[in-house]
Amino acid sequence: MNKRCGYVALIGAPNAGKSTLLNALTGAKLSIVTPKPQTTRRRVRGVANIDGSQIIFVDTPGIFDAKPDFEKAMVEAAWAGVAEADVLVLLIDASRGLNDEARQIIAALKKREKKAILVINKVDKVEKPLLPELAKSLYELFNFERSFMISATRGDGVKDILRYLAPLMPQAVWLYPENELTDMPERSMAAEITREQCFLRLHAELPYGLMVEGEKWEEQRVKGKRTIRIHQTIITERETHKKIILGKGGAMLKAIGSAARRKIGGALGAEVHLFLFVKVRETWKDDPEIRKQL
Repeated sequence: MNKRCGYVALIGAPNAGKSTLLNALTGAKLSIVTPKPQTTRRRVRGVANIDGSQIIFVDTPGIFDAKPDFEKAMVEAAWAGVAEADVLVLLIDASRGLNDEARQIIAALKKREKKAILVINKVDKVEKPLLPELAKSLYELFNFERSFMISATRGDGVKDILRYLAPLMPQAVWLYPENELTDMPERSMAAEITREQCFLRLHAELPYGLMVEGEKWEEQRVKGKRTIRIHQTIITERETHKKIILGKGGAMLKAIGSAARRKIGGALGAEVHLFLFVKVRETWKDDPEIRKQL
């Protein structure tokens, strides 16, 4: 059988469900998911193998009208994911419909000569008679190759997308081993899982002002069992935020660490000992190295 391999970029507005879809397409928790918009900050690649094709999905940060340099770097990362893709998947949140954000993204898509398919997500959150009209209005703005109506959270319609994309991939050797689901380093994945728990437990704007850095990683095998000691630092912009992250008597940090430890251990198939620290670095978003990493 001639093998195929190619890139598919998942693009859309913040909180359209790109990360949830990536996880559903690959069958693994690769990209963090929270109810808050703009959770994804960098491109995440996930691999799915089907019918002799290796499809490398690129989960991109949400595209929005960014102002600060840090946010602009996130949006640039999203469009960079588009540049390397063979096929684009535009996600539209059915519950939001054709709003200004969607119109702006479609207008930008027209400037790029790429095949694009339309995926209307969260169809379980709207009345079904409204969906054909939404699809019609979207097709009036862009000539999509195909459209799908799905619920990424429930997995409805996800297999149909995979089967459709498989023959569209160019004939090429596979870039990843058959059992490899992502090229994200384990240390980065562990840091992202901890950041996810911060997003889920901290409120308002506080999660947007923090990042998680891996400081130390010690690994050993005892009687064939993998054990990892991980030291991470949660970096925040303000001293007042540090106090909130720590919580009364360190309770909040303990809750974040306990949940993150379980999630990291499950993702890596290891016994994990996680040690969290909190530091204040007011200008971390202005660090050119951080923006370069995005």
